[in-house]
Amino acid sequence: MCGRATQWGRAGGAGARRARAAGGAGVAGLLGTVRTVLPKSMRWPTPCKSPKMSWRNSRRLLLKLIFQEVKSSDIAKTFRRAINRKEGICAIGGTSELSSEGTQHSYSEEEKYAFVNWINKALENDPDCRHVIPMNPNTDDLFKAVGDGIVLCKMINLSVPDTIDERAINKKKLTPFIIQENLNLALNSASAIGCHVVNIGAEDLREGKPHLVLGLLWQIIKIGLFADIELSRNEALAALLRDGENLEDLMKLSPEELLLRWANFHLENAGWHKISNFSSDIKDSRAYFHLLNQIAPKGQKEGEPQIDINMSGFNEKDDLRRAEYMLQQADRLGCRQFVTPADVVSGNPKLNLAFVANLFNKYPALTKPENQDIDWTLLEGETREERTFRNWMNSLGVNPHVNHLYGDLQDALVILQLYEKIKVPVDWNKVNKPPYPKLGANMKKLENCNYAVDLGKHPAKFSLVGIGGQDLNDGNPTLTLALVWQLMRRYTLNVLEDLGDGQKVNDDIIVSWVNQTLKEAGKSTSIQNFKDKTISTSLAVVDLIDAIQPGCINYDLVKTGHLSEDDKQNNAKYAVSMARRIGARVYALPEDLVEVKPKMVMTVFACLMGRGMKRV
Repeated sequence: MCGRATQWGRAGGAGARRARAAGGAGVAGLLGTVRTVLPKSMRWPTPCKSPKMSWRNSRRLLLKLIFQEVKSSDIAKTFRRAINRKEGICAIGGTSELSSEGTQHSYSEEEKYAFVNWINKALENDPDCRHVIPMNPNTDDLFKAVGDGIVLCKMINLSVPDTIDERAINKKKLTPFIIQENLNLALNSASAIGCHVVNIGAEDLREGKPHLVLGLLWQIIKIGLFADIELSRNEALAALLRDGENLEDLMKLSPEELLLRWANFHLENAGWHKISNFSSDIKDSRAYFHLLNQIAPKGQKEGEPQIDINMSGFNEKDDLRRAEYMLQQADRLGCRQFVTPADVVSGNPKLNLAFVANLFNKYPALTKPENQDIDWTLLEGETREERTFRNWMNSLGVNPHVNHLYGDLQDALVILQLYEKIKVPVDWNKVNKPPYPKLGANMKKLENCNYAVDLGKHPAKFSLVGIGGQDLNDGNPTLTLALVWQLMRRYTLNVLEDLGDGQKVNDDIIVSWVNQTLKEAGKSTSIQNFKDKTISTSLAVVDLIDAIQPGCINYDLVKTGHLSEDDKQNNAKYAVSMARRIGARVYALPEDLVEVKPKMVMTVFACLMGRGMKRV
């Protein structure tokens, strides 16, 4: 407000005269609002409300009031309530001692209601959640329920199965320290599946800060909903190919774009017009009626019951009632989730997207094309390494979100953001940003790629022999991975250098630290390098975790001696989850330890070294 008042004061010429003409009533109106929230002892005489009051005097009085009176915390709170009324939005004070005076965070009641119902259904039979499930969607149950970390861990495993080893979740005797471990486990595991958690701490979750809880839950739920909206995992999506397209074109689409195309595929078959979004275009529920009618089981498969959608509500004149009739039909498909009639009519984009994604997952109603000339060899799916890199990028909050590692890096925007994360300065004046022109778009992207390679060679001092901007622009897997790996490696080592007062870190230093720490803790394990085959047992990792936080490992759960492949896998799962539980942000997967993938093994030990160096 102070900034705006100053702006008004500087206004000159016609702009100032217009501001003054409108401002007599405008400022007086705002003064009236301020006056109503002040205690009687602080109110000014009512004549001040007059529109005839001079602009200069109004401005002075307003500034004086803001600086002198609204300092009072009680007045400030009342003032914020008076000027911040929005239906369905809850406003809460700042979330720290420093921010509570001047910051206001809001959260959506609709999201809370939707997420509570989704979680209640997902975890209704989980014995570990009986102490909090079912939650009441009309209260703040959710924000209390996430406080011990168990619900968050369970939801992460529902979205990406086996991310967290259940044995690593503390379920009994939940002391503050043990709860902290669960929340560490949840946050670091969420990061490993690609959630952006940089600004969320365990303390925030323990206190149930609504906007942070809902933001994290939405990311976790969305990852689960979108998991199968991907060609390599669902080949029937090829039915959505249009004339002149090939699989590569379809593979470039984001899950949101694929969902929209899927909905329009069925709407076209129903003879209904296409939609271009899941907000304004679905407000009347009519597209949803047709979509439900198209995807409902027809009873043509063995053991499949026929469900006939009742379309009588389609012609209801009232939007809310029509939405309710539509949702009653969705309920018959077991898909009344995420949206209320009001959410449909208001066009809530987030919740309607979730509603449609759930419909797709339950009833895709697509048939894989058999007779078309389609090159199915393109559908290899991403490797574990590619998925780890992609999740790492997304966890850092890059924009746009990376859905396809190579295709989404072809304009180098994400790579340039990653340079900033590793303290390599980027001159954004040299960077071409979307939307790109129709003519010459690829040239603009190529210029970005050339700049990205230049930054890698000179300030970053990466080894990029034989790698050019064209390779990134082409989505060359091998050469793109070579650059991405060096970005991730530098990011990991930077964390260690920050903890070690800028001392340079390399592989030998990490190996030496690991062995020294194991030796000092009286452990018998050691490693020679990151290719050491003994790492496949994960025993050195488990011992290192116990050395960093003595007594945290339950050695009854660790297999020793001659190990089968299953034993190795179980040890690795436990090791990765326990590393995350003690606070190490490990992105690698258990398989990386079992197969001794040197790059990923290095990141595991480096993250543990970082955690070990944080000890006071």
